[in-house]
Amino acid sequence: MFLPKVDLTGKVVVITGGSAGLGEQIAYEAAKRNAIVVVCARRINLIGKVREACTLLSNFEAHSFQLDIGNPDNVEEVYEKITEDVGAVDILVNCAGFGLFRNFTDFDLSVAEEMFRVNVLGLMYMTQKIAIDMAERQTGHIVNIASQAAKMATVKSTIYSATKFAVLGFSNALRLELKPLGVKVTTVNPGPIATNFFDIADESGDYLANVNWLVLQPQPLAEKIVNSFNTNRREINAPGILEVASKAYLLFPRIGDYFAGNMFNTK
Repeated sequence: MFLPKVDLTGKVVVITGGSAGLGEQIAYEAAKRNAIVVVCARRINLIGKVREACTLLSNFEAHSFQLDIGNPDNVEEVYEKITEDVGAVDILVNCAGFGLFRNFTDFDLSVAEEMFRVNVLGLMYMTQKIAIDMAERQTGHIVNIASQAAKMATVKSTIYSATKFAVLGFSNALRLELKPLGVKVTTVNPGPIATNFFDIADESGDYLANVNWLVLQPQPLAEKIVNSFNTNRREINAPGILEVASKAYLLFPRIGDYFAGNMFNTK
């Protein structure tokens, strides 16, 4: 689906998990369209560099805030700083998250709790703060980065898939709730992306090489996401083959289990 490049002049775009990978590229794409970019992440040294690059790309000064998305008090603090220092948020991109691929029987459930705090609850904390203001103003757009793992779970992704299933369900309900209030919600379901996400998620170090025919590059995907801002796009699914596979998985579950357990079982 072709989407023309959008003009974001003067729009405040907040990106969580914006220090690297897809979030970083979304920040640059928004800055190219003259957005006021606000980058939030834990790694303060990296978000400073992203902020500087965004300022050079945009006609507006960019901003950065250190954020531990899994800490509700910190989310409250950063939200207040954004509204005081920058202004009302026009677009929120929830990109913060992490994964770890491991058999469930070997999984440390304290890590599972942390993953839910970051991938799900942290996303909800930030979204609720900003959604309340958007609803009052009757305008805004929330973009949640989920995963193809939210549609078709595979071996060693039990916890990660569970968090992304939660994000997808949350986003679908939120979209219906906020639509009458003038606020848009888009869910992004990417397959594997060539980013440092897999430095933590993939202990073997072989996963990206094993699925190189599926791997997305972050910049083109970021461009597609930014071009969906302020549109009624329900979902962005990529790559196309995984979108087809996830639909087939629902229609033909036994065949879907075969592919998920064999063809896509490369972790």
